[in-house]
Amino acid sequence: MSESTSSSPDTPKETPPGPEPGPVSQRLRRQGFDHQMLEPDHLGVETIAVEPLALESVAAALKAFGFDYLQCQGAYDEGAGRRLVSFYHLVKMGGFTRGDCGVEEVRLKVFHDRSTPVAPSLYGLYRGADWQERESFDMFGISYEGHPHPKRLLMPEDWQGWPLRKDYVQPDFYEMQDAY
Repeated sequence: MSESTSSSPDTPKETPPGPEPGPVSQRLRRQGFDHQMLEPDHLGVETIAVEPLALESVAAALKAFGFDYLQCQGAYDEGAGRRLVSFYHLVKMGGFTRGDCGVEEVRLKVFHDRSTPVAPSLYGLYRGADWQERESFDMFGISYEGHPHPKRLLMPEDWQGWPLRKDYVQPDFYEMQDAY
């Protein structure tokens, strides 16, 4: 009787390997920072997922590695009933001062449960996070703990809901406000 090499329906299928760790991920792992590699973005920029509680310490480590500029912070909704995502695009500006043409970049992503979207504010590390985190709060309802001025930026203070969530229900009535 010969052994068959084909797999039966009960045999678990092998999961495809994830993306190869890039240089930033490797350095974070050597320093003991837990994270998950994601596929690089469309430009090939290394993308790393971190837990909300680890965000501040990972961002501080990246700043110590030379990623001293928060180019962009934002959020998006994966779809009704799915997760909300905060993202951070960090750039190493030191290369510009040395005449180096290459720009080192990394993206961080934090995935939030819709019912309790909370992450630490990076305002203490990157002052540019101020209005960007407020916009993410205003449009998606993601709270950034430790932010010095956590209030709406674009919508009136009494606005109900988070307008850029995909499950947002638009109100039937809008009150016109005076522009003066």
